[in-house]
Amino acid sequence: MAASIRHLRMFLVLGRTNSVTRAAESNHVSQPAVTQAMAKLARDSGHALFQRSPQGLFLTEAGEILHHRADRALRMLDRAMADMDRAIRIQATWQQLVALIAVTETENFTLAARRLGLAQPTVHRSTTMLEDAAGTVFFQRTAHGLIATRAALQLAQAARLALAELEQAESDLAALDGREVGRIVIGALPLSRSGWLPRAILAFRKARPSFPFQVIDGRYDELLLGLRRGEIDMMLGALRLPSPIEDIEQRRLFDDEVVVVARRDHPLIWKADPGIQDLAAYPWVMPRRSTPLRRILDTYFAARAPVDIVETSSVIMMREILRESDHLGGVSRMQAEVESEALSILPVRLPNAMRPIGITTRAGWEPTRTQRDFMDQLCRTAALLS
Repeated sequence: MAASIRHLRMFLVLGRTNSVTRAAESNHVSQPAVTQAMAKLARDSGHALFQRSPQGLFLTEAGEILHHRADRALRMLDRAMADMDRAIRIQATWQQLVALIAVTETENFTLAARRLGLAQPTVHRSTTMLEDAAGTVFFQRTAHGLIATRAALQLAQAARLALAELEQAESDLAALDGREVGRIVIGALPLSRSGWLPRAILAFRKARPSFPFQVIDGRYDELLLGLRRGEIDMMLGALRLPSPIEDIEQRRLFDDEVVVVARRDHPLIWKADPGIQDLAAYPWVMPRRSTPLRRILDTYFAARAPVDIVETSSVIMMREILRESDHLGGVSRMQAEVESEALSILPVRLPNAMRPIGITTRAGWEPTRTQRDFMDQLCRTAALLS
């Protein structure tokens, strides 16, 4: 669990004022309490956080790193707590906030307790104490279960991001000692898995052979939720224009073309210039309607859409259906080239078929040094593909 919220508040004041006295007064505790809290923070972080001088206590390099991350984390919490009773800023603990996150996500105390490996009364007590300190209602009971209020959802989201920020601090501090802590979690949309991301990971691991990666496949909306919650560091693949929500940032790295593919001996392979009537006469495998690729295909077929369509977001599923039938499919040129042993690209030019490909992150997200280095590698790899 992250360092005590109260200890972090003392640490922030001490780092700004260089005075134990002021830190104690600001947090309504004794000076020995501040000293003990700072000693525990130093032990837990594995670094000296302050250096003493005649003018007071000043942050070390490690202290500056933790101070910056802790300040970002607590600002997130304080913005969510702005309309709540002030007591919650003093009394809230990470254990209570983690319980709140679990209950808002599961909408059930028993399921939340099971997820956390705790007794149900413990989770209920934690959220109740947090609710009392906030002076507001966090959950409403209905015939269908618990419904989290807006205040609960905002605080749970802030707590998720604050905890992610402190995990970033742990990684930053480890880098000072030449150690690597943590992992890079990537939300991979279909195109990124076909060459770009695998090449970038392999190139990165030549310099850092043991650094762990977690690659999560999924639909755009699922990965976006994980990104916004702080569970995913970055999302790779086709960008959405315009941006679907304000709290993300999109960085275009290259463009990729949508092409029509079929099995290598498909009847249309021998046709010099297949038109919309030729294409619409065959069954199709297409991605879901919410995707940019599907919108390009639907625009092309606006006048005469195929009547026989299989929808899937799986390139493997599409490939297998196309290999065993006369179905046609629409994929990115990069993906088609990876599947060239099984599939051929038809000589069809789709209108407005270029899609921007890149990296999506949370707005205001500050990567660790390792994450920043990997993003640089993604850019270098993308430059070779464009």
